[in-house]
Amino acid sequence: MARILIVEDEDRISSFVAKGLRAEGHNATVVTDGVSGLHEALSGNHDLVVLDIGLPGIDGYAVLERLREGGSSVPVIVLTARDSVSDTVTALEGGADDYMPKPFRFAELLARIRLRLRQQSDQQGPPQDALEVGGVRLDLRTRRATVDGREIDLSAREFTLAETFMLNAGNVLSREQLLDHVWRLDFDPGSNVVDVYVGYLRKKFGAHTIATVRGMGYRFNP
Repeated sequence: MARILIVEDEDRISSFVAKGLRAEGHNATVVTDGVSGLHEALSGNHDLVVLDIGLPGIDGYAVLERLREGGSSVPVIVLTARDSVSDTVTALEGGADDYMPKPFRFAELLARIRLRLRQQSDQQGPPQDALEVGGVRLDLRTRRATVDGREIDLSAREFTLAETFMLNAGNVLSREQLLDHVWRLDFDPGSNVVDVYVGYLRKKFGAHTIATVRGMGYRFNP
């Protein structure tokens, strides 16, 4: 369980992210302005910070700058509606570890959080910017996928579904969990969209990679 600080002034977004993180077993704390966010981030009580840019008080760029000036190395994922190249560069050069534009999929945010937490907990190892299970490899930075070294094309939704499976390799995921993580509220629980997309991945990864667990859901086989 990780302690994650969410600095976000939009209640709808902060509640959505906090609820999702708590469902994954994490301890989520929400603050709604830059000054409080900086104070909390500097406290040393958090393992990772999800930071909005457009904050009251002081903006996210200032929070990030002062956080790094204060000597904190806590991983920071910037989450903002500003998605221009200059905004991305400013955030990354200012000390952010990752950058996600709004709107976003929770499953992708969760994958990035897990990646940064793994890097933080294993400073001796090389940076992990990819997921690899069996012969399937996902590059989380370039969003490219390979199977046994052969590059394959994945749609954005297929990539997110593959990420979710690979982050939970060996575990059974229900259709409801996959709908929630990958599609959020875009489809109703009675939809067969999960089954359709699992079929797409089986054709691209190999039929043996994703097993059907009758009455429960699907399992990505390591």
